[in-house]
Amino acid sequence: MPRNPNKARRFVVDGDTYTRSVRHSHGRPGGGAGDCCESLTVHLTGARGALRIVFREGPGTFVPTGYPMVSGEVCLARSESLLLHEPGTVRALMEEARARGWRPDGPSGMEIDGWTLFEAALRRRTASAGAPPAPQA
Repeated sequence: MPRNPNKARRFVVDGDTYTRSVRHSHGRPGGGAGDCCESLTVHLTGARGALRIVFREGPGTFVPTGYPMVSGEVCLARSESLLLHEPGTVRALMEEARARGWRPDGPSGMEIDGWTLFEAALRRRTASAGAPPAPQA
């Protein structure tokens, strides 16, 4: 039986259990109905707040709107991409969010523009795969 795509997935990092989910939405406050957005939500089990990392479509940034991109893929015009469904990507984004002040056990949630984390998370993913880090522009 296939997994329900609307159900959050369990994810364990350093002994702590989280749930994670990826969603696609359209529209934003003040924007048109065609504005696409891909978001990753991470929640520490037992904590009150959650981390929501939002990737909005814009100049030079892309989120899935159909072929050839796949669900959860976010990319830059330079063709560098991250897949939000991959545990390594989730962990890299979480580590970057922690470095910028997110506390998984914090009393309230936090929303972050995912594009501000993208380059650093991409470097973390590349480094964890054993390849040399991508050059910085």
